[in-house]
Amino acid sequence: MDDKTRTELEAAVYRRLVEHLRTRTDVQNIDMMNLAGFCRNCLSNWMKDAADAKGLPMSKDESREIVYGEPFEQWKTKHQKDASKDQKAAFEKAAHKH
Repeated sequence: MDDKTRTELEAAVYRRLVEHLRTRTDVQNIDMMNLAGFCRNCLSNWMKDAADAKGLPMSKDESREIVYGEPFEQWKTKHQKDASKDQKAAFEKAAHKH
């Protein structure tokens, strides 16, 4: 497979992942962090890192809106729940791995 095709496929996979996460608002970021070691915020940070590496201007808010599909504060108000004690404990236990 040539590099151009690989990059196109990777971009398609990324877009599908982001769209999937936008529809699964029931899945909280802390659960993703506890299970997979990354979350929507991580994806948005990686987007900003990639933009920075290319010398492209992108704010943290802009990268989050790309991933969340709306301003982050708006998404949080609509979908984010307070983390339970168990979720927080699992996060603290796994934090050294992130």
